[in-house]
Amino acid sequence: MSTPTPIGHTGGHEVQAITLEGEGLRLKLLTWGARLAELWVPDRWGSLADIVLGHDSLDDWQTHGTYVGATCGRYGNRIAGGRFTLDGRVVQLDQNEAAQHLHGGGHGFDLKIWEIESHSSTHVTFTTTSPDGEMGYPGTLSARTTYRIDDGLVIEMEATTDAPTVVNLVNHAYFNLAGQGAGDILGQKLQVEAGFYVPVDDRLIPTGEVLSVTGTPFDFRALRTIGQDMPGEGGFDHNLCLFGPVGQNGLRRCLQAVDPASGRRMRLSTTEPGVQLYTGAHFDRTPGKGGAHYPRFAGFAAETQRFPDSPNRPQFPSARLDPGQTYRHVMRFDFTPD
Repeated sequence: MSTPTPIGHTGGHEVQAITLEGEGLRLKLLTWGARLAELWVPDRWGSLADIVLGHDSLDDWQTHGTYVGATCGRYGNRIAGGRFTLDGRVVQLDQNEAAQHLHGGGHGFDLKIWEIESHSSTHVTFTTTSPDGEMGYPGTLSARTTYRIDDGLVIEMEATTDAPTVVNLVNHAYFNLAGQGAGDILGQKLQVEAGFYVPVDDRLIPTGEVLSVTGTPFDFRALRTIGQDMPGEGGFDHNLCLFGPVGQNGLRRCLQAVDPASGRRMRLSTTEPGVQLYTGAHFDRTPGKGGAHYPRFAGFAAETQRFPDSPNRPQFPSARLDPGQTYRHVMRFDFTPD
């Protein structure tokens, strides 16, 4: 059984790291943000590389690593004006991206120190509680994130509430299948099971439309390089709408990504209806792990989710959670080198 190890303190509280290993994979997780800090995966020759971006020290995580690898919530992605109406009452959330609400607010789940509920050599379950009114959200929310090695990697996020609320927990890992610090991901290939996408305005808030990907840069229905057709200088930061059938286990195919040079292939399936593809345009020689400096497009995030601004868009899949219900969001990653 892996033993949690202290790596520092923040706000007077100890932060711990824990390592999982099995099935040819090795993971390092942090209690700070229930965060995926390392993910070691073999290439076609069996050599391991860490394929998620991150940092070596807690100080660097806190300085440069906001959201990187974290469990984000209560509501991952954006809510326009940080405001929505629930049962006739206007709810005002923290506005932490200009006038918008992003990833749970200025003190979201990514900055919490989660408790370790249980762990073994191949799994760890983190828990946290968000009190009524935190960041403006109604209801006390109890959340749980489990990382488990099971052939591949499974991430399971759950939540319950004592009052009607909204929830959309997302995992915010950035992937570079050539290995973190290996340059940009524009030459890596991606295929997404999505026939539609959600256009956004200049605030990155959905317009309310759901449009076909046909003839647009958002058409990843066939495997192609990420940098082949970009929607602008900022790359991708858009929700793609998944259309694949849901299997008996509640999962649907989401995407596959391939690094031609190393042969690493990653397949992702999810319980969620959308995936936010973000190609990391904000990186700018950002300090990373092992002396690396991350350039623009150093990694891509694939945040499976309810759609952005769903609480204000009744035509989008609902993010509402009521007492007696359990929110459950599963991501499954499978790695098969070519």
